[in-house]
Amino acid sequence: MTRSLGRLALVAAGWTALGVLFAVPSLVGGAPWRQTLLGYLAQWWSWGLVAPLIIAVDRRLPSSDTQLARRLLLHFVLSGPLTVLYVYVFAAMLAVVGVGMWQAVYDPQTILAALRGMFLWSWLVYWLIVGAWQAHEYHERYISSELRMARLERRFTEARLNALRMQLDPHFLFNALNTISSQVERDPRMARTMIEHLGDLLRLSLESRDREEIPLAEELAFLDHYLAIQRIRFGDRLGVDIQVDPDVAYAPVPCLFIQPLVENAVRHGISRRSTGGTVTVTARRVGGQLQVLVIDDGIGLPPGWSLESSKGLGLSLTRDRIAGLYPNGRSRLEVRARPHGGTEVEVALPLRDADEEALDAVSA
Repeated sequence: MTRSLGRLALVAAGWTALGVLFAVPSLVGGAPWRQTLLGYLAQWWSWGLVAPLIIAVDRRLPSSDTQLARRLLLHFVLSGPLTVLYVYVFAAMLAVVGVGMWQAVYDPQTILAALRGMFLWSWLVYWLIVGAWQAHEYHERYISSELRMARLERRFTEARLNALRMQLDPHFLFNALNTISSQVERDPRMARTMIEHLGDLLRLSLESRDREEIPLAEELAFLDHYLAIQRIRFGDRLGVDIQVDPDVAYAPVPCLFIQPLVENAVRHGISRRSTGGTVTVTARRVGGQLQVLVIDDGIGLPPGWSLESSKGLGLSLTRDRIAGLYPNGRSRLEVRARPHGGTEVEVALPLRDADEEALDAVSA
């Protein structure tokens, strides 16, 4: 109710402002201020009463909003009767404010004289109201279409990211089961322990399946279970060093994005060395970004290797998910050979704290 009254007061103020604006030239010219001001106010207040009727008629016209020519033709037919109606309302308003006489409302001769004197001007004002209303409607439709397009683009992006995630989960599960199957006959107890860790991994994966981003601490907890499986498999041949600055421990990051990078380092770097090696994961603030490094001292990249030509599913899916979550160059994933052997993967993400993430979730 308060909002409606406020809107009504704003509309009344607008029509009043028009009346005062049109009265100013006559008042400056020396015309009697009271009669002149009330006359112009009555004129525009009358339009304020007739304009809602014009808008209501426009909304009920039997044609599509996109059929502008037909709509204007219908308005051309209706403009005459509605302009005559305005003249009657104007005559009544003049009487209400004390400038005119009530006789003018029902005296045909007076009305005809008024029509001859002001019909053309009133008819033009009618079309100004119609034009302003049409411009408002087209603006509203434009804004609505922009919002619909933005929602569609967002849903498309979410669907694409979910599709990438759905590809990544079976890829990880397949590799983990392969690792476990290799130990079933050799060491059943070890295989059972690995299955327990795999169960924890799947539980964490299911808990985060509806979230594209999770705190870095949760991502590292997921990584710990994966590394526990690999430590059982490789024993002392696999070393792991995780270094995370406290101020980025709860920064939002893509769900399940470090594990594929570490898995690549173990499978293609460490496992191919007879002496094994070490995987180092670091996370820190660099400028306004979160920098995550996955470094191994394995056999390194083959000659001529590039990320674009790589057939590795884990790396390509992770790169596409990061690019989809943080478009317009706000993220980066680079893979490079280390000067003294091994491989380094660098991921740079926009750095946001937990409060900003919660605010984004509410606004979405």
